[in-house]
Amino acid sequence: MKNNWKALLFAGFVLLILIGLGIFSAFNSRIPHNNLSVTGNTAGNLNNSGLFAESDGRVYFSNAYDNGCLYSMNSDETDLKKLSSSRVNAINVGGNYLYYYMDSNGNGGDGMGFVVRTYGVYRSRLNGKSIKCLDRSASVTMQLCGDYIYYQRYNNKDFTKLYKVKTDKSESTLVSDSIINPAACNNGIIYFNGTESDHYLYALDTTTDTISTIYQGNLWYPAFKDGYIYYMDVSENYRLCRYSLSENTVEILTNDRVDTFNIGEQYIYYQRVSATEPALMRMRLDGSSPEVVAEGNYSDINLTSTYAYFHAFGQDTPVYHTPVNGTVSVTTFAAAENAAASK
Repeated sequence: MKNNWKALLFAGFVLLILIGLGIFSAFNSRIPHNNLSVTGNTAGNLNNSGLFAESDGRVYFSNAYDNGCLYSMNSDETDLKKLSSSRVNAINVGGNYLYYYMDSNGNGGDGMGFVVRTYGVYRSRLNGKSIKCLDRSASVTMQLCGDYIYYQRYNNKDFTKLYKVKTDKSESTLVSDSIINPAACNNGIIYFNGTESDHYLYALDTTTDTISTIYQGNLWYPAFKDGYIYYMDVSENYRLCRYSLSENTVEILTNDRVDTFNIGEQYIYYQRVSATEPALMRMRLDGSSPEVVAEGNYSDINLTSTYAYFHAFGQDTPVYHTPVNGTVSVTTFAAAENAAASK
């Protein structure tokens, strides 16, 4: 009888431990709620492939010197760490988690691990651990808006449609059959241009997923910044303009033909299209003080709080950078190259 009592006591103790571990595991795996104002990256970065994202002084980036694998570093390019072994882009960061599009195709290597292609919308912790697939579908652009990832899902049957998936994967919803770029998000509102019957400026309210017309212009790649929508004016040779949401007015920032652009705290970086003088340029947010950053054709302009990153059109490497706000001084992104070489 005494032995039976001890056995029951031991069994109860074990059961309590298992219950405790279960509760801890469930709590530890729970994705914390994000405020509606949380976004994963800037529109400028996402429209330039989303290769860099920054949060709390830490930069998460796709290292072109290591087949586009996910790395992290301090904003001053110290303490570089490799977080994944697959190519990533459309990087978003919110709270304690990263969200990105991952595609193992093209990473090289031998063996079955490289025969089976892994791709889709993924989530991981900031250290690259606890990787989870949210949707195994091809995605063009994605943006974290509060508790949801809005993303362009693509396949050969349905082509490109806008979906959203909750960060804990508990919900997945078709938002629109239209081609909507969700990159420009501010306080729960996604600003986008039409792609079918017009190129008007529209707003998608993520609390209701309803769409309204904001401005009947002819624009491309809208980006929100301090009450303005910056955009490429399709009807005027893709010059760069900004539209005031409060005053319903338009300012022309440059008459240069623009191929791509990105907006920082003090400067707009943009690629000037020219048959004779192509160049990566920058100017103040109001269009003043234009200057050449680098002569030639460049793409994937990504900005952090410290540097502007870019590379020559059609060439992933070398990656160049210059202080984003200071005097222009273009050099190669040597820290990333050295980190990749040491792996």
